[in-house]
Amino acid sequence: MKKIVLSFMVASSLIMADDVSQEQLRAEIAEAKAQKSAIDDKIKNLQAKLPHAKLIARAELGFMKTQGNTNTDTFNLDLNVKKGWSKVHLVEFSFDAQYATDDKIETKNKYTTELGYNYSLTQRLSATYLVGYKKDKFSGYDYQFYTGPGLKYAFIKTQDHKLSFEGSVLYSQDSVEDTKYDAAGNAIPYPNPDNLAVVKTQNGQINRYAAYRIKGIYGWQILSNLKFDQELSYRSEFEDSNVIFVTSKSALSSKFNSTFSAGISYKVDYVNTPPSGKENTDKTFTANLIIDY
Repeated sequence: MKKIVLSFMVASSLIMADDVSQEQLRAEIAEAKAQKSAIDDKIKNLQAKLPHAKLIARAELGFMKTQGNTNTDTFNLDLNVKKGWSKVHLVEFSFDAQYATDDKIETKNKYTTELGYNYSLTQRLSATYLVGYKKDKFSGYDYQFYTGPGLKYAFIKTQDHKLSFEGSVLYSQDSVEDTKYDAAGNAIPYPNPDNLAVVKTQNGQINRYAAYRIKGIYGWQILSNLKFDQELSYRSEFEDSNVIFVTSKSALSSKFNSTFSAGISYKVDYVNTPPSGKENTDKTFTANLIIDY
């Protein structure tokens, strides 16, 4: 009987020791993961303080296709590329495009591209120069062009929050599209899916004027793998305050790893005095695969 009790006690001790060992291992694994996460965050924070010596690119891709009762194709691309050198120079290129068809008829066709140059005057203040071009076949404009110098200031630069504002003085040029009419005198809007015959064309005017643009950029690192970004720009003519263009982008992204993320974005494009027959506001909601490299 004593031998049985002794054997049971030894077995129980071994089982308890094994349980304690497993619990200790789990605790050590959890501690190691926490340390790794803290080290990764520190590395990202230190890298963010370095000048952009390498080429940094971010691409957001979205595509949807339906067949059957509806036949649609929707595509969007949001690309941002940065390249810096000598600690004070930074060039940034952006390209934002959306294209959609319904039964092979265009329903959206627009893109905006900007090229900016930053020269760091201090750790927070930069002198800038901007060149922008926008084309939207459904907006009533053939194109919009703007360029000019400005200043950019980083109000908040922390690990979790970043907020900057940029102000630019611009030369702007807006080309209003030609208006086409059918035999009954009705305007034929793009893309003219019925192939109506054009009997009269009224040439659109080109407006050239001095303008200004104010742009704010905010980033919030909510979690180590979850981020919120907000961009808002306001562009207007100096002499005519009714000429206003506002763009906004709100985005939420979640990282899978250092390269791939998933994200959603909501974009608003507002024109205070659009060409005749056009809406003031154009809205776009997208779900994207994001690639950082």
